[in-house]
Amino acid sequence: MFEPFWKEVGNSATVVIPGWQKMSYFSDPRNLCWFLEPEFANEALRLHRIVGNAVTDDRHIIVGVGSTQLIHAALFALASAEARQPVNVISAAPYYSMYSGISDFMKSGMFRWAGDAAAFNGDDNFIELVCSPNNPDGEIREAVRGNEAGKRVHDMAYYWPQYSPMRLPADHDIMLFTVSKATGHAGTRIGWALVKDAEIARKMGKFIEMNTIGVSKDSQVRAAKILKVIADGYELPGVEAGSKFFHFGRCLLANRWQRLRQAIEASGRFSLPQFPSEFCEFFKEHAETYPGFAWLRCEDQTIEDLEVFFKTINILTRSGRQFGVGPEYVRISMMDKDANFDVLIKRISFLE
Repeated sequence: MFEPFWKEVGNSATVVIPGWQKMSYFSDPRNLCWFLEPEFANEALRLHRIVGNAVTDDRHIIVGVGSTQLIHAALFALASAEARQPVNVISAAPYYSMYSGISDFMKSGMFRWAGDAAAFNGDDNFIELVCSPNNPDGEIREAVRGNEAGKRVHDMAYYWPQYSPMRLPADHDIMLFTVSKATGHAGTRIGWALVKDAEIARKMGKFIEMNTIGVSKDSQVRAAKILKVIADGYELPGVEAGSKFFHFGRCLLANRWQRLRQAIEASGRFSLPQFPSEFCEFFKEHAETYPGFAWLRCEDQTIEDLEVFFKTINILTRSGRQFGVGPEYVRISMMDKDANFDVLIKRISFLE
């Protein structure tokens, strides 16, 4: 979806790394996260300051191979290797479909997937994954088990101005972000965590050290350049409106959501979530929510499985079953290329 912006930016986002540079494992041996490239850390903090989406003071930055590795690292850091039973990992349904697989894939004796946080009846031995704005439905969330003694990881992948109004800087013990959702560069495979507790940050770093012996310096350098281009668009004087990434992304998503809502309403067979307009501290105006995914509910009682139904008209979706709910829901990506999104709207419009 963001490819046209980066094509227009051109060489200002290009990175050249000579063959003799970035050869060591180490980036900064003095840092708790010794494989964190200083230029990436600086640009990530700079962008948070500009956007105002997270508290960064007195936080440790841990870089990872996307937020997926950071979720693994956080579960490892929060669980106890000496516990008799693995800690339960929970998240309120509909939850991100990868959470269950991330929790159970390694068959760890330290943690295990326990499903919907709202339905969890266990003790205080739990880790709640809180995705806000939520994937798949775009809802702003707080911890369901917020008043209990368990531990929490806040997945903030979509808390950027193109998707959601910036209310207040998020202030949680562990907050996860990823370049793939912030800028569109999913293939760069870079995410970062803002961690309040030094010991938890150290354990997360240790997991990544043992898992991949650090994180690609080349990817960090590219990610730093990408974040710098975005930040420069808002801090340097004389920058044209077309060079402001979050304005570009928000305008594009607003147009796509308008077209999708028109097509869905005309069909009369499905419904979409409604989001209130809220004041955005970044844009300094009231703004609506435009999630990166559409959470579609079937209102036609003759359709038993919405994913199967859409497949018959060559629309690929992800079933609500993968998100802890029923087959009357599907998730549809709003972030494909323009040509593919046009085809999606055309095929939905044929359902009128």
